[in-house]
Amino acid sequence: MSTAELAGPKAGRKEWIALGVLALPLLLVSMDVSVLYFAVPFISADLGVSATEQLWIFDIYGFVLAGLLITMGSLGDRIGRRRLLIFGAIAFGLASVAAAYSQTPEQLIAARAVLGIGGATLMPSTLALIRNMFHDPVQRGKAIAFWSAVMMGGISLGPVLSGVLLEHFWWGSVFLINTPAMLLLLVLAPVLLPEFKATVRGRFDLLSSFLSLGAVLPVIWGIKELAAHGVAMLPIVSIVVGLLVGLAFIQRQRTAEHPMIELPMFRNRAFSGALAANTVGMVALVGNAVFMTQYLQLVLGMSPLKAALWSLVPSVVVGGAAPLGTALARKVDRAYVLGGGFVVAAAGFGVLTQMQVESSLVVLLGGAGLLAAGLVMVMALVTEAVVGSVAPERAGSASALMETCSEFGGALGIAVLGSIGTAAYRSDLDTHLPSGLPAGAAGAAREGLAGATATAAQLPGNLADALLSTARHSFNHSMNVAALVGTILLATTAVAVTLVLRGTSHPTPAVGEPADHEGDESEVAGGNKLAEVGGELSKR
Repeated sequence: MSTAELAGPKAGRKEWIALGVLALPLLLVSMDVSVLYFAVPFISADLGVSATEQLWIFDIYGFVLAGLLITMGSLGDRIGRRRLLIFGAIAFGLASVAAAYSQTPEQLIAARAVLGIGGATLMPSTLALIRNMFHDPVQRGKAIAFWSAVMMGGISLGPVLSGVLLEHFWWGSVFLINTPAMLLLLVLAPVLLPEFKATVRGRFDLLSSFLSLGAVLPVIWGIKELAAHGVAMLPIVSIVVGLLVGLAFIQRQRTAEHPMIELPMFRNRAFSGALAANTVGMVALVGNAVFMTQYLQLVLGMSPLKAALWSLVPSVVVGGAAPLGTALARKVDRAYVLGGGFVVAAAGFGVLTQMQVESSLVVLLGGAGLLAAGLVMVMALVTEAVVGSVAPERAGSASALMETCSEFGGALGIAVLGSIGTAAYRSDLDTHLPSGLPAGAAGAAREGLAGATATAAQLPGNLADALLSTARHSFNHSMNVAALVGTILLATTAVAVTLVLRGTSHPTPAVGEPADHEGDESEVAGGNKLAEVGGELSKR
């Protein structure tokens, strides 16, 4: 049975307007990951934040968001995705006000934690609702491409918006910007968004919720600590504990009468392969961002706001990458398009291996643009593959799993590529350090380019120039090495994803679906008559 024969009803103006409504929470949740980059110095001066408190203000949002994604995705499938979205909007809006008017570091940390809870309800709900609104596979592909572009754009826009707001208002404005959008969402969601609730019997598995939280949080915290401070016993123990709890979570899903996640869906190559591809993509994207932001500010000497604005330039090519990938995947096997996306991204890393301190800014932005374009193409297609490979009532859980993999991938990108870059930087710096440095200067310079820059500011002219020039060249070398590793990683993934996912553009029957409803046709809701929905093709 062909896709055309099973295509569901076309979405109309209402659905496309509703997609714009869904973009509001998605944009703000993704922005909140990076919006504090410029605000922290102002917050520290106003609230008297210690170094440890500053780290918690930064990280608590991402920790809570990652830890609760699986729980909230499953909860949305049960109580209704639109209802969960509305609850999340209320929590996110109120927490934004609380964060803006925090009087102590502890209050701000608590508000950021609640923001993480709200974000965990919003992200999987937006993606799952797209599946319910867009039944036609071509329209759904365009909607998911838009979703992917908004999510990536939010991460890039966060620092820019933060810098603009802080030039005119106090630091609380970076949080208050969320509130009007959430109010608009509360008004429009009941009118424009459909409700979907899976027919899942039995009580919500609270034990699985605690186990998923206990598995995700220690692993991500441990990875970030290793990336920030090097190898230490506590982060390693944390990762091991998280993995053990993760095994307990998997065992619980095997034995529970009503599991939070149906493990058989991982047997589907389209599902598990797409999750793996998404994780690798985030490793490359976040890992490169770590180097690019430092390069613009510390090597080229740009102000934070100017660096943030220049970092948006690659987004010009990103805008067309997701819909292009979706369109190509309608004509040829999706696996080849995914492989091509990874090849384009690998080429971007390849350009960055040739970057020198004396190179034109065009080289940096060109490499970053190719990398981002290839990876956004990948993200749009794996999003479609993940949700299209499971039964519709599991769309929320599948979305949450994908977002959780994204969080792991981002943490791994910082840890793996960051650690490789640090090792290359120190090795090159030790070889070329100028003689005559005072005691302690070399050690401070070895901590990173920021440390070398701060140290050079305290040295006499010629020695300061020599140290700064050496450190910048060493950092450039570290970026070349990390980019080389990234090139190999993405090129290898291009081959692997093509081989593993070849032939899955029309996936095998989704878990809980009839055997004759394959691939995109797995959108048919369990139990709904084909004549009523024409094959509910919401691969989302």
